[in-house]
Amino acid sequence: MIEGIQLKVCGLRTAADAQSAARAGADFLGFNFYPASPRAITLEHYRRLAAELPATPKVAVTVEPSREELAALLDAGFAAIQIHFRTELAAAGLAAWAEAVGPARLWLAPKLPPGEEVAPTWLPFARTWLLDTFQPGAFGGSGRTGDWDKFRRHREAHAAHTWILAGGLNADNVGAALRASGATFVDANSGVESAPGVKDPAKLSAFAASVRAARLRGPAAGA
Repeated sequence: MIEGIQLKVCGLRTAADAQSAARAGADFLGFNFYPASPRAITLEHYRRLAAELPATPKVAVTVEPSREELAALLDAGFAAIQIHFRTELAAAGLAAWAEAVGPARLWLAPKLPPGEEVAPTWLPFARTWLLDTFQPGAFGGSGRTGDWDKFRRHREAHAAHTWILAGGLNADNVGAALRASGATFVDANSGVESAPGVKDPAKLSAFAASVRAARLRGPAAGA
């Protein structure tokens, strides 16, 4: 945790990058198992890395997994399962994931088009929600910032839940993002990379320094 801000570094592919993220202050390390992502790894790859990874809690990131895919991720011992999904998915799908994972370990990341909000009926399925930048043909990883005002609305309206801000965050904009959104939990990915899936230790350190500087200037608005 950096001055009261939780940090997840996502899209990790190597033990060295995971170690760099942990040294920078990451509270969670994210590993992407969505095959269409340029940062994707296989579960076999992850298992080979496991012995070299720091003790920092690990998060498996996936998109609308099948029952079999979800069972395999759960068997790997992740602290949390982050599931990205289309909003037209029936609530029955969310219920099935919540039943398999448990609301405490399930992180839901809806693909929210502009003007669409998280449905209140979804909230009981997970305690943690991640809001990323909307992309019509993809799930996250765009490098573009999202709607910080929308994030603030959700965080303030549903304060009993944990809300994670994602989308194009880097050392140059994370301070402004914290102030505008009121986020106390952020997700860094492309903004701390030298190439897709290659984390840059200097950018990770700069990101952490920007978070620290923003908090030392005063708490994020609404925090």
